[in-house]
Formats: sequence, C-alpha cells, structure tokens
Amino acid sequence: MIKLDFEKMGGLIPAVIQDYENGEVLMVAFMDQKTLDLTLETGKTWFFSRTRNKYWMKGEESGNTQEVKEVLTDCDADTVIIKVKQNGPAACHTGNRSCFYVKWEDGAWVEHSNPLFDPKAVYKK
Repeated sequence: MIKLDFEKMGGLIPAVIQDYENGEVLMVAFMDQKTLDLTLETGKTWFFSRTRNKYWMKGEESGNTQEVKEVLTDCDADTVIIKVKQNGPAACHTGNRSCFYVKWEDGAWVEHSNPLFDPKAVYKK
C-alpha cells in the first residue's frame, strides 16, 4: 500500500491541478494530509496557503470551483496530480484560465494574458 510522504517537504506536497478533459495544467498549489483528506471527501480541491497560513477551497471566493475526477501520485509518493473539471471560466486568481500564462521568449518572460474575469470585482480585499 502506498502512503504519501508529507514529511519529506515539511508537511506539504505539491499538487498539480490539471484539466480532466484536455490535460492543460491549470495551477500548482500545496496540500497537507488534512487538505488531501478534504479533497477526497468533498470532491472539491482544498489547499494550504503558505502566505496566508490557512486552509482554502478553490473557488470559495470566486465561485470557480474544481470538481475532482482523478487523483494520482508519483513514484516517490511526494507529489499529486489532481485532474478536475474546472467550474467557472478560470483557475487563476488573475482571471486567466491557467496560472501558466507567462512564457519565456527571446530572453525574457512575456505575459500572454487573457483574463476571463476581473479579479478586482471578484476578490474584494
């Protein structure tokens, strides 16, 4: 039986969130045992925010939730891929479909941003 190794990286493991239908990587976040358990129990993605030092469910503010379709781990059992159905237009807090919209081109990082919602209107911080 495989047991995930949360201790290798201080209690957290990377979670790669991938679109279930087309394979697009939507985001990468961190999970501990509690957020993985919540994800498996609820069928929605839960993470641990290192900057805010708290648990959060994807879409709790924006409404752009993620419905879990499949969960895989790597051979070292220290990273997970979670394949999801993205509910709502975007996974990224910037309003972009994916967090990976900045590309290395000709010696510089270039934004290929096409926000699908206005983050200032959604996140009233």
